[in-house]
Amino acid sequence: MIGIVNYGAGNIFSLTAALDRVGIGYGMVNEASDLDLYDRIIIPGVGHAGAAMEKLVQSGLSSYIASLEKPVLGICVGMQLLTSFSEEGNADLLKIVPLKTLHFGGRVTEKVPHMGWNSIQIQNGSTLFQGIEDNAYFYFVHSYFIEYEADFTSAVCRYGVDFSAAIQKNNFYGVQFHPEKSGKDGEQLLLNFSRI
Repeated sequence: MIGIVNYGAGNIFSLTAALDRVGIGYGMVNEASDLDLYDRIIIPGVGHAGAAMEKLVQSGLSSYIASLEKPVLGICVGMQLLTSFSEEGNADLLKIVPLKTLHFGGRVTEKVPHMGWNSIQIQNGSTLFQGIEDNAYFYFVHSYFIEYEADFTSAVCRYGVDFSAAIQKNNFYGVQFHPEKSGKDGEQLLLNFSRI
């Protein structure tokens, strides 16, 4: 069973619909004690990283998430929350992965936000991408990106700059794209996470 962290900043419906489609059971994590009810955790995300972090702190979830030893998947803003710092709100985040979340503005000539389908290049053989071909397309909607660092990057995407489309550190996984909106490959990724 997957616990979905409900902190008021996630697109929960799209995610639960995708989990229903592939037959993965789930429930909601509203407070720290709920984390013990599930063997895997997803931090969804649509919104502002700084505001999302404030909500995690206020709910008491932030320190518990950082200490988890079970698999955790952050999606979009949920992935950014795993990093040390975001330019969005100049916010300190969970500091699980020692990377920064940066704004595209001033760094790319492409339109911001980065919105639509883009290919990713898989690196480091992450189990999250089993059965998914290199250069597969996933759906992105974001104005902030995680700096590329080979040691923690399991997939890279290019949009004016190379950025981390997926990261991993130990039991913590993150994807900048939305697997719940990315068709069969997105569903395969969610299935892979449910089996890690």
